[in-house]
Formats: sequence, structure tokens, C-alpha cells
Amino acid sequence: MQRNRTRLKKDDKVKVLAGKDRGKIGKILKVDRKKERVLVENVNVIKRHTRPNAQNRQGGIVESEAAIHWSNVILLCGKCLQPTRIQVRSLEDDQKVRFCGKCNEMIDA
Repeated sequence: MQRNRTRLKKDDKVKVLAGKDRGKIGKILKVDRKKERVLVENVNVIKRHTRPNAQNRQGGIVESEAAIHWSNVILLCGKCLQPTRIQVRSLEDDQKVRFCGKCNEMIDA
């Protein structure tokens, strides 16, 4: 059985690699590890028709983001501003830290 693993976290800046929003850059709002999906700000925006309710008294058409598969995004390094793969290294106190694959800088999280 394959374990659902990703090194992406909430508030990471990512670039979309595939789909109708290819090339867009956004911040991760939510990571769903069971379904292997991420919710990215202003990416994969859908329109949903809603009925009037307590939160939305008028109803109508509401735009919101839909989740995309996490293999379709890549992390942007904060230092070199390049799309990069993530390397994980252990520090001397047995704490795992993410590093940029291009500039070898630690990724803030």
C-alpha cells in the first residue's frame, strides 16, 4: 500500500504545472493528505449555484477555489524564486528540515 506523502505545507508558494491554470502562482490554503489534493489561492476557480440560506441570504452564483492534485504543483523557493524540488535533511538534533534543491537554502515553514 502506498503512503500518501507530500512535502507541501499550508502557506507554501507554489506554481501550477498542468491544467487550465498552468503557470499561475498562488499560496496553498489547504492540504488534503487522504485525497492527495491541495487548495491553491485563485487557481481552479469554479462557479457554484447556491440557494438562499442563513449565510448567503440572496443566493446566486458563488465563485470558489476547487482542489487540484498535488502532483500538478511545484514549490517556489523563497530565496532564489525558482520552482524547485524539495530535499529533506536531518539536522544534528534529529529534526527534519526542508531545503531547496537548487540553492541549498532552508525553506521557511
